[in-house]
Amino acid sequence: MFNDIGPLELVTLVVLAVLVFGPDKLPKMIQDVTRTIRKIREFSESAKEDIRSELGPEFKDFEFEDLNPKTFIRKQMENDDLGLKEIRNGFDLKKEMAEITDAVHSRESESSSSSTPSSSGSVDMTKKPEKTDPDERPPFDADAT
Repeated sequence: MFNDIGPLELVTLVVLAVLVFGPDKLPKMIQDVTRTIRKIREFSESAKEDIRSELGPEFKDFEFEDLNPKTFIRKQMENDDLGLKEIRNGFDLKKEMAEITDAVHSRESESSSSSTPSSSGSVDMTKKPEKTDPDERPPFDADAT
């Protein structure tokens, strides 16, 4: 819990505690704090046991840490019943994105090289939009929203 507190910070906390509470009251304060922490832990363990007993025997191995999404996912990735590692290793996102961008760029180059206008009246989606004034709002399309 306090793994990131260094020795200098710990000494500073002790000196500050002695200055705030005084050397006479400090031992009693430490006892009160440890007693309170112990009671909170006992209450927490009691609540966990009550919940486990209410859930029934099929949840006897239930761990409350599994409710943390990161812990749950890490545990499921270790337990590879679904073949998730095979799926993850078989899918290369960088390769897929490179193929898509190559396909898009090849379409753009084909459309720019063919200069025949479209006689069917359809809209050419590969044509880049004209530059507009930065202060001008784009046209509103009610069907698109």
